[in-house]
Amino acid sequence: MMTATDSKPEVQPADLPEQPPALDIPAALPLEPEDPPRVGEFWLRGRLGANAAGYLYAARDETGRDAIVAMMTEGSADDAAARDRFVYAVDDLPEEAVLAHNDSDDGDLALWVAIGPIRSDDGSSAASDERLIAERRGEDILSAVLMDRIPQVGARRGPDFRHYWENRRRPGLFRIWPLPWPNALRPASRWALGWALLTMALIMALAVVLAWYLFRNAAPLEPEPVIPSPSNTVTVTITPTTPPPGSTGTPTTTPSPVPTTGIPTTPGTGSPPTPSNPGDKF
Repeated sequence: MMTATDSKPEVQPADLPEQPPALDIPAALPLEPEDPPRVGEFWLRGRLGANAAGYLYAARDETGRDAIVAMMTEGSADDAAARDRFVYAVDDLPEEAVLAHNDSDDGDLALWVAIGPIRSDDGSSAASDERLIAERRGEDILSAVLMDRIPQVGARRGPDFRHYWENRRRPGLFRIWPLPWPNALRPASRWALGWALLTMALIMALAVVLAWYLFRNAAPLEPEPVIPSPSNTVTVTITPTTPPPGSTGTPTTTPSPVPTTGIPTTPGTGSPPTPSNPGDKF
């Protein structure tokens, strides 16, 4: 029998009702080489999903504001009707949910929209809910472009409907000028940029030193000019040649070729030159 002085049994953790698990947010996949690094003012951080109509990206702007970016594919961006469906789906969203978008008149660029707001991930359920809501809105926009959620009217007959651009699933064209360069570099980016410039300078200096060591003793490309002696003569060098073994005869000398300098090779004797005209003798 329990009296008023008896203590109540403590409730064990196993006796508590189980809490429903929190919704898991799918992790973003790495960007592919064909993905744009930036659209508008948002830097893309990873892929969240894709279909034939477009892609969903996790993005963040330079102020640290997170968003979900929905962007059309190359095939859907070339279809005028698909572009209209994208614009209509964006117009149906609440005004506060659309953070930014490009102009629908850019016929050569793929349409995109940044959806939010998403608070920073502080571990609370509110942050997870805002991100999931933004992802669902992005999926609804791409589904409206693809028209895969339109209810079937009548009996299905014949082949299934399929867009002509469904095979062109590369991300649509994006603006590459001005270049996507951040306005403010973080400390890690500054160090990386500095090390890259220093490495380039060291490689260039090493190349100059190697070139100097390789070509410092190289022969000149053009021979040195022939300088005549004061007596207006040119020295001719006679190089003796030795006959091969077993042959008879005296060694012959072969005069080396004399460079043509335009200077007479006849030594001067001090006498006047002989006139070439016979009439000058008288």
